[in-house]
Amino acid sequence: MDEVKKLKTSAVLVCPKCGKSQKVEMPIDACQYFYKCIHCGEMLRPKTGDCCVFCSYADIKCPSKQLEALMGDKK
Repeated sequence: MDEVKKLKTSAVLVCPKCGKSQKVEMPIDACQYFYKCIHCGEMLRPKTGDCCVFCSYADIKCPSKQLEALMGDKK
């Protein structure tokens, strides 16, 4: 599956509480619902309608959403 090779797994999360960023590796086989900010300790949760913390607070969407977009482009 060539699409999997195109997925980005590194993201920069920005904490909504302290505003600081952190580089994080995203899992490719599951959604991550919680993430604890390494700077202030805030427990991040997805915004309503988002599947995970990466879709809510990262510079790129999670791998599953990236794959959905790639597959949608092939239709």
